[in-house]
Amino acid sequence: MHIAAVGWSYVVLMMAITEDSVIAGIMTFFLYGVLPVTIILYITGSGGRRRRQAQERQKAMQERQQLQAKLEED
Repeated sequence: MHIAAVGWSYVVLMMAITEDSVIAGIMTFFLYGVLPVTIILYITGSGGRRRRQAQERQKAMQERQQLQAKLEED
């Protein structure tokens, strides 16, 4: 997915360079390039974030259970 994002960024950069004014080039780069790419990368990364949060919750729960078991032994 990152290769497609880099390729699209290159295409948009070339489009922005051909604009008549600097402002139009900047707007083209951000509106056609940066904004859509960040949205797509955010959406495609949501599964990994969800998985990482679940792993962190599981790890915290295991640590709490170990601490509780240790306190019950004493």
